[in-house]
Amino acid sequence: MIVENVKVRPTSAGPGVERKILASMGSLMSVEVKFEKGAVGAVHTHPHEQVSYVVRGSFEFELEGKKTIIKTGDSYYVKPGVAHGVVALEDSVILDIFTPQREDFLK
Repeated sequence: MIVENVKVRPTSAGPGVERKILASMGSLMSVEVKFEKGAVGAVHTHPHEQVSYVVRGSFEFELEGKKTIIKTGDSYYVKPGVAHGVVALEDSVILDIFTPQREDFLK
């Protein structure tokens, strides 16, 4: 499967946040998420494993109530059911990988 990013239409994931579902098949899904400076990915949980990579920019990242700054080139892992969220410190992009796929994103 090849997914050309320029052909994927973004959807809103909240104020200042756009999401593009990229390659997804079987039990894996990749999602590009663009944040405007100050945009919030509210603290939340889900039953999926998640690995994320900061493509560009920086965030205040919260995991289980602990906050840290992450920046371009950093990555993180989130276990199923663990509370996490971000605040964009500048215009930024994250690549999220989920297993199983986020069926809620496909609706």
